[in-house]
Amino acid sequence: MLSFLKNHPFAVEAFFESSVVLTFAVPKEQLQPLIPECLQLDTYKDKWAFLAMAMVQTRHLRPKGFPEMFGHHFFLVGYRLFVQYHTNAGKRLRGLYILKSETNKKKMELMGNIFTHYNYATTDINLATDGQQTTIHSAQSGFNITIEDTGDAVDLPSGSPFTDWKDARRFAGPLPFTFTYDQPSKTVLIIEGVRTNWTPRPVKIVDYHISFPDSLHLTNVAPANAFIINNIPYHWKKGIKEKWNC
Repeated sequence: MLSFLKNHPFAVEAFFESSVVLTFAVPKEQLQPLIPECLQLDTYKDKWAFLAMAMVQTRHLRPKGFPEMFGHHFFLVGYRLFVQYHTNAGKRLRGLYILKSETNKKKMELMGNIFTHYNYATTDINLATDGQQTTIHSAQSGFNITIEDTGDAVDLPSGSPFTDWKDARRFAGPLPFTFTYDQPSKTVLIIEGVRTNWTPRPVKIVDYHISFPDSLHLTNVAPANAFIINNIPYHWKKGIKEKWNC
């Protein structure tokens, strides 16, 4: 009866202390079955599609316009695919399709699953910094990632399909839009994110193990890029619904 609440009924804002995004290239044929009929994979050289893992430290997450004192601090992890959607007005929107979301607090799982379709689950998330290296670890979710942020130029990950960081930057995330889809009603929900001074820095992937791609039975998965961003105000607009013109 209250399912409409999941459609992002109000704008939300937060402050991103840090956002680390690792993007993996996968042959597009393997990711195609994971997206709804209204979306297209956003590909590179018509061969590679992309699965991204975003790890975000948020502060003061709250309905937009509320004072910071009403906000909450969460660590968020999201697994997303890079996609495109063509609106009924003929616009091509680049964005993300959420496969799974995790958080370190039960309150965020509860509220996230009331007001979004992002499939939140609570897990253990631990972050440790040693000099220029940061490690993010979860025993329950089966990931352990170490990155190095020197501030200097770094090489693309070994096996990346990109020829340079300029190409890689197009798939850095988060993109402006996120999409969900209700198949019975053929309705697309479009959520737009708004940020300023968004300049991700390339970082080196020192080591990683992530079990989620294995759960999807993906093969030939290659790290494509890794970026970090710090201290960014961010907000999401109220969701907009559109009937898919199939």
